[in-house]
Amino acid sequence: MPKITHTTDDENWGKPGSNKKVYAAKSFSQKGGFASVDSVLEREENQYWKIQVDNFQSWMLGFYKFVGEWKTTQLEPNKILVEYTYSLYSNVPFLYPLNWIFAKTFWRIYMKRVLENVRTMAYQNEPYLYQ
Repeated sequence: MPKITHTTDDENWGKPGSNKKVYAAKSFSQKGGFASVDSVLEREENQYWKIQVDNFQSWMLGFYKFVGEWKTTQLEPNKILVEYTYSLYSNVPFLYPLNWIFAKTFWRIYMKRVLENVRTMAYQNEPYLYQ
């Protein structure tokens, strides 16, 4: 995955219907610069987010969008269950086997790292801002 460098057009980010442009560093799969668009589809404060990533500027193995859902449930004081699901959408049937391998290996590892970063932030009482 290319490193994300910054976002623009994100003044309303976090509100349903808002979006932002995402920029990435140059990498093997990315020329660098504008990479994709993130959009907030649904949001219930402190409970649920649904976002979509699309408008990819480089070839993404036939994927045309990713949809992520983040649900939190307080189990007891200071104990919160986080359910994070991602759906990857492809429209190139002959790539479906490769898409499946990508989702079950690379993407699964990547998402586990994302959750571990969130866990680390929570344990260190770091403020979390969606800017």
